[in-house]
Amino acid sequence: MASGNTSVVNALVSKVLALSSGALSWFLHLPIAQQASIVILAPFAYIILWQLWFSMRKDRVPLVFYWIPWVGSAVTYGMKPYEFFAECQQKYGDVFSFMLLGRVMTVYLGPKGHEFVLNAKLADVSAEAAYTHLTTPVFGKGVIYDCPNSKLMDQKKFVKGALSTESFRSYVPKIADEIYQYFRTSKNFEMNSKSSGTINVMESQPEMTIFTASRSLLGEEMRQMLNTDFAYLYSDLDKGFQPINFVFSHLPLDHYRKRDHAQRTISATYMKLIKKRRENNDIQDRDLIDSLLKNSTYKDGTQMTDQEIANLLIGVLMGGQHTSAATSAWLLLHLAEEPKIQEELYKEQMEVLENGKLELTFDLLQKMPLLNQTIKETLRLHHPLHSLFRQVTRDMSVPNTPYVVPKGHFVLVSPGYCHLQDEFFPQAKKFDPHRWNNDYQSSYGSSEQVDYGFGAISKGVSSPYLPFGGGRHRCIGEHFAYCQLGVILSIYIRTLKWKSSSKMNGVPQPDFQSMVTLPLEPAEIVWEKRNPEQSI
Repeated sequence: MASGNTSVVNALVSKVLALSSGALSWFLHLPIAQQASIVILAPFAYIILWQLWFSMRKDRVPLVFYWIPWVGSAVTYGMKPYEFFAECQQKYGDVFSFMLLGRVMTVYLGPKGHEFVLNAKLADVSAEAAYTHLTTPVFGKGVIYDCPNSKLMDQKKFVKGALSTESFRSYVPKIADEIYQYFRTSKNFEMNSKSSGTINVMESQPEMTIFTASRSLLGEEMRQMLNTDFAYLYSDLDKGFQPINFVFSHLPLDHYRKRDHAQRTISATYMKLIKKRRENNDIQDRDLIDSLLKNSTYKDGTQMTDQEIANLLIGVLMGGQHTSAATSAWLLLHLAEEPKIQEELYKEQMEVLENGKLELTFDLLQKMPLLNQTIKETLRLHHPLHSLFRQVTRDMSVPNTPYVVPKGHFVLVSPGYCHLQDEFFPQAKKFDPHRWNNDYQSSYGSSEQVDYGFGAISKGVSSPYLPFGGGRHRCIGEHFAYCQLGVILSIYIRTLKWKSSSKMNGVPQPDFQSMVTLPLEPAEIVWEKRNPEQSI
């Protein structure tokens, strides 16, 4: 019997080899032009047949048709992701898939999608597998997504000690001092010699936020080592977050070289300070660096290396800088079109600070509802990350559908798209801080909490408003962001009035070329001091 089966197999193999040989012989006897046409057209024929086969499977999510092999819908998605999502949603519904640089991405839009992706089981999806090509070259080895999830949860816990209410109380005067110093000395303002001017907010805000974040989180010594070029190093790092990096972590391109140079330079700066403190046994409780040098032992007993601490500091400062830089820029651009809201904010400042008799404090920031609503509305209109990914590690059923997302594919969710839907936020495209007067749009979902290892957070992610993500990978810097942005906006409002420059036609459109959503340039405001005679 076995001998008979072997004979059948051998016969089939012989036929296949003969057919292959015949096909190759036929191909080689064709004219060169016809050979070239077949080579060029074969991949296109293959992807059309593959898509046809894919669409016939009832257990597969509908796939957006594409013509270009491997590239798929990358150009459309990369240029205008929200418009792409809207077109696909209209055609396929909330759940669909598309090809992105060789990866099949399954999108689930809306609050149910938030729940499906952000609260997926650790055994079903992996953020580490999805992001390591993007993040490891930027942050460095052994941290964030370049380590097991259990270690990432420990790293969040190590950092969270520097993000307490008591810490924020000490940060507010430091952040304020940096902003006033920037107003005095930066070429963008030079306020003690100028009472008006024009600034590009994508120059001023990255500088201002890197100085305020480093001064508060990393301390005086680190701040003294910085200059404005350091902000641009972080900008070069940020440019490492582009769709192409999702597939290729290293290519001989200029933005890759700048990213790698920036990573080495920033890392070496942190290592220099860490080494100095180690050698002098000068580890106190001044800042996050001290905190990590004293407390960075994982649950399994292993200790973070100094290089890993330096790499983690890069990740933390980027979290406190590049998204806040973008958000503060959007804040200024929207308020430039809203002089009435500027005056409402000024009135609130004067009431809470008793016409300038009181110094700004963290506790007083909590008594400024319109200021915090303005930040909240800006984050709604401009989610820092337009897409959040996970790689599927075992087949996942999509609830209440016949669909199964197979292992190796990716799932994608877009809270930022949800933020812009009239279904959840009436007149969603309008900048209106007063929509949060009753705070009702953020009250969706469960109040149940869960601790993934870095402190209790809300378990429910079915809210349509998720500017800081959700689940185990929720950003732990939310309260720091409100603190930093609150101080920046408070001082701008009390010190300046501003409007859009004549080069602009309203608030700029978003630039989605980077993973962080930035305003397209020109992004300029014209400012004037509220009190021209006042020294800053």
